[in-house]
This record gives sequence, structure tokens and C-alpha cells, in this order.
Amino acid sequence: MIRLDLLREPFWLDLGMGVRLHLRPCTTALVLAARQAVRDTDMTDEPPDLVPGTRTATFLKAMGRLSILGWEGVGDADGAPVEPTPDGIDALLDLHPVADAFSLRYLGPVALLEQEKNV
Repeated sequence: MIRLDLLREPFWLDLGMGVRLHLRPCTTALVLAARQAVRDTDMTDEPPDLVPGTRTATFLKAMGRLSILGWEGVGDADGAPVEPTPDGIDALLDLHPVADAFSLRYLGPVALLEQEKNV
């Protein structure tokens, strides 16, 4: 059964490692826009065995740029807090433990809905 109790307002998500993200809800529009970003990315220069990983990373970064409204626990090289920017979001999601936590905790519930509808 699909439950219609999905978050509709921005919310805070703890990723661990002292990082919290203020996020838009993960909606169909966000996912479709991120998928389009993957389709629009030229991967012809990528080694063929890296393309699947590059696609996944591109999708996660696009989701991050579309969904992250703010954050805590993210700083520059000197440790001073910084505001989210597209480049900063990409840099944050280049850190595999952060990208993994973002994928599991933010996109995980959406993936569960995908599984539920295919049962």
C-alpha cells in the first residue's frame, strides 16, 4: 500500500558526520529534472567502465543542486561555514560517504515507493 504521508514542506535531514541539509521534498518534478540533467551530460570522453558511476554521480549532484536549500556542518578549507552554491553542492557530493548518506536517506524513501508500486 502506498501511504500519502509524504513530506510537503522543506525539512532538515541529518547525514551524520556533523552535516545536516535543509531540503525541498523529493518530488516527481525534482527527480525528472535530475534525470534530464543526466541525459544532457556529455559522457563521450568517459572510459566506458566509468559511465555508470558518472551517471549516478551526475544524478546525485543534480538532485543536490535542486533540493538543497541550506546546510549546517559544511565549511571552507579554513573551517569557516559556507552557504550552499552549485559548486559547493557538487564538492560536498563528491565525498563518497556524504553522497552515499544523501542517496540512502533522501532518495531511499522514494526508491521504496518505486519498489512498492512494482510488487
